[in-house]
Amino acid sequence: MLSDITDIMACNSGSGAKMSSPNVSAMAVDQKTSPVLFEIYGEIWNVQARLGQGVSASVYQVSSGRASTAAVKEFQLDAQGGDYGYLKERSVLESIQGHKNIVTLYGVFTNHNPFGVSTHCLLLELLDVSVSDLLVRASNQGHSMWLIQHCARDVLEALSFLHREGYVHADLKPRNVLWSADDECFKLIDFGLSFKEGHQDVKYIQTDGYRAPEAELQNSLAKAGLEGGAGCTTAVDLWSLGILLLEMFSGIKLKETLKSQEWKDNSFAIVDHIFSSNALVYPAIPVYHLRDLIKSMLHNDPKLRSTADAALINPFFSIPFAPHIEDLVLLPTPVLRLLNVIDDSHLYNEDEYEDIVEDMKEECQKYGTVVSLLIPKENPGKGQVFVEYANAGDSKEAQRLLTGRTFDGKFVVATFYPLSAYKRGYLYQTVQ
Repeated sequence: MLSDITDIMACNSGSGAKMSSPNVSAMAVDQKTSPVLFEIYGEIWNVQARLGQGVSASVYQVSSGRASTAAVKEFQLDAQGGDYGYLKERSVLESIQGHKNIVTLYGVFTNHNPFGVSTHCLLLELLDVSVSDLLVRASNQGHSMWLIQHCARDVLEALSFLHREGYVHADLKPRNVLWSADDECFKLIDFGLSFKEGHQDVKYIQTDGYRAPEAELQNSLAKAGLEGGAGCTTAVDLWSLGILLLEMFSGIKLKETLKSQEWKDNSFAIVDHIFSSNALVYPAIPVYHLRDLIKSMLHNDPKLRSTADAALINPFFSIPFAPHIEDLVLLPTPVLRLLNVIDDSHLYNEDEYEDIVEDMKEECQKYGTVVSLLIPKENPGKGQVFVEYANAGDSKEAQRLLTGRTFDGKFVVATFYPLSAYKRGYLYQTVQ
């Protein structure tokens, strides 16, 4: 991605190289909405959408004329007219580049708009659906064990690396965990509140609903103008992850539950109740392991909380799970799987089979570059069509346009499929 602007991709995971700082001019800006386009080293990047907006920064999806895509985080000056927020997040990101479960920083630049205002920007990897989006789509049903395990392992791997580097994320929540369609993993974003352990430089950390008890106390003391002691530790991130995983399992937001006296009196009893309420939906042994994993992250005393490294060796991660079909609809990858397309009778007539393969290639190439196409003649995957595209953007467009279409009189069902499994020839049966 973005191979055409390597000048501003000075990030080297092995050398710890710093980001270069190209000068960027905004060609057109609507101050009330968003920039329209940027020119970066002579290349035009169009703003396609505003992805998010906060008090200090806005995030945009941008694309170049060569089909490259990225995200731009544009910072506003703080109340004192300074750029501390930008410098802080840039510094953290430059220090932790190279891990597959942390968003990639491609470069930094300054945007000069037509009104004479300059803003600092980060050019970042464009990611896909967030855990927050997944929770909305769960409709109070909870997610599959495969998805929970995938998310838990990816976030713990990110935290393990982050904590070894001495950093506390300090704002772990569903909106800051995003799926990478091309890398097929979840990644951590938004390091605006992050700090070196023992050197906390922000008074108020974490988001309501995911805030650890010690951070809650510290925030309350800060509001009262009192000192909060030695500051928070990496343990606050484990608390946030425990709540996030409990929400993924239950399918419900727990913000109000966490405010209740019942939670404060006996949070583990509430966790046990949530798991017992879903006992008939999930296999017993994995449920027990997940429950114990989550409870290990939710001790009120941060010194008793599990570390990221300890959590990663929990037995929950040794259990193999198959994805539900809903998982493969929600999480994009470069591989598309087409169901309800081919009748079994066509698989054993070689001429008909070859004609179908060519027809499918011709149809799928309308939506992007097809790298390979496979139609198994035997189970698993018998009669399904697996289409590997050059990138996830092409497969997402194909999924959008092919779903509901008819092929040989049949309505097409299009899901994604893990590229890693496809490359290994592992065509597992998904859980309905």
